[in-house]
Amino acid sequence: MSFFRGFKYAFSGIIHCIKNERNMRIHTVAATYVLIFARFFALTREDYILLLLTIGGVIAAETVNTAIEDLCDKVSPAYHTLIKHAKDAAAGAVLILAVFAVIIGIILFWNFDGLCALYNFYVTHPINLCAIIALTVLSVIYIVFSPSKIKKFFLGIFSKKHTEENSYDKQQ
Repeated sequence: MSFFRGFKYAFSGIIHCIKNERNMRIHTVAATYVLIFARFFALTREDYILLLLTIGGVIAAETVNTAIEDLCDKVSPAYHTLIKHAKDAAAGAVLILAVFAVIIGIILFWNFDGLCALYNFYVTHPINLCAIIALTVLSVIYIVFSPSKIKKFFLGIFSKKHTEENSYDKQQ
């Protein structure tokens, strides 16, 4: 196997998790917001390293959890106590990392000056507030609906409109 093919397979696995796991989409959205808001706080280089390791740990754990769940479902589609324990333990590992990520976030971001800077940036600049509201709406859509469902929705809209235009042209 070539070096670059390994990257292709790895990215394919990440994309599979994003498409099929709502929790992975929640983690990616949370990571995006954390990285956007981090610039308002006086974080040191070490703080950013901790932040990135925490984000990477949670996302990697969710990826491993998905791999374990998929493998368990393939090996034993029927209910089995050991399969349940394996899946629960993998989910528990993600939960432990996510809880500690929240604690680390609170420690890093519980700063009055940073919170004021964040507030002022969005409240005193209406365009910034509109941008974060739009990002929030898009984030909710991304989390609730998988990217493949969103793609099907938009393809359906555009193909329907295109079909209607063609049928109208044919009638005349």
